[in-house]
Amino acid sequence: MRIGIEAQRIFRTKKHGMDMVALESIRTLQRTDQQNEYVVFTNAGEDTACLEPADQVRIVTFGGSYPVWEQISLPRAAGKYGLNLLHCTSNTAPVRCGTPLVVTVHDIIYFEHHPLFTSGYNAYQRFGNMYRRSVVKRIIKSAGLIITVSEFERENIINRFPFLEDKLRVVYNGVGRHFKPVTDHATLEQIRQKYQLPAHFVLFLGNTDPKKNSENTIVAFAMAMQEAGLDYHLVVGDFDRTMVASYLEKAGLKEFMERIHFPGYINNADMPAIFSLASFYLYTSKRESFGIPILEAMACGTPVITSNTASMPEVGGDAALFADPFSRDDLAANILRLANDRQLQKNLEKKGLERVKVFSWEASVRHLLELYKRFE
Repeated sequence: MRIGIEAQRIFRTKKHGMDMVALESIRTLQRTDQQNEYVVFTNAGEDTACLEPADQVRIVTFGGSYPVWEQISLPRAAGKYGLNLLHCTSNTAPVRCGTPLVVTVHDIIYFEHHPLFTSGYNAYQRFGNMYRRSVVKRIIKSAGLIITVSEFERENIINRFPFLEDKLRVVYNGVGRHFKPVTDHATLEQIRQKYQLPAHFVLFLGNTDPKKNSENTIVAFAMAMQEAGLDYHLVVGDFDRTMVASYLEKAGLKEFMERIHFPGYINNADMPAIFSLASFYLYTSKRESFGIPILEAMACGTPVITSNTASMPEVGGDAALFADPFSRDDLAANILRLANDRQLQKNLEKKGLERVKVFSWEASVRHLLELYKRFE
């Protein structure tokens, strides 16, 4: 077969979750499948080294804004290369396309709260969610197959679109092979210096998206430190310093601002060392369709506190500590529990290393290939 894969954003420098899912899937297909041909469609970007062409993998790059790229350029290019199918990997796809479509719908949160009338979104996020609402309700009817990433999200989608039950399948995400404990002291010290990390810290990689629950998590951390007098610091990644200061000031905890560290965007290649340096990891979103960073932290031997909602229990299994993301008191209590219990930390480290064995990109790709065969 000749298979097209839409991976528009994989060449951008600052990749996010769906970008990494597409990239890891393509890399694994490139490594393991010698039977099919692939045409990968991307937008222009600086990080072209992340994926190299191969005998069975052609990379086609063209520019343009996202809607124009997807709705006009992509279907034209798909037709040009005579594909058996076009797999669009990031929620949306061309509304009109002469090539059979497979679409990965990671989540439908943009249907659950109207982006124009929900607080917390910036203009870019509102536009993106409005675009998804418009496109997704049309493509799910015309696509030959819909993929999502968890049983939680499958149930969500079917509850809203019952007619999809027969063509909706779950393909779990995996965890990159480079995620493993880093024990080399020179490497750890190099990463500590590169990102100016404190000696004793908890890791939280939130952002301004309301579902990431950044305000509750940061305030709960400060509450826990205040209650117990612990000396942990919090590393928050590529986050706005002014916004964090406003969270703490509203909560009457502005003195804890000196405990918050802002290393900026962290390269994916550096994440295993970051996880290995962290005492534990907070992944306390209100809503996620999967939660790959839970597995990435576990693969590095880092204990995880995550949410007891949405897909997080499905991913974390018995290897994480679960908290109510809507309750600052519960978040703070679980932070204190893990910070004060070294045996619990060791148990979660051990269970986490076992849990990640359930998830791999090789298993994910094997499942994808079985689904692709329907289009032969």
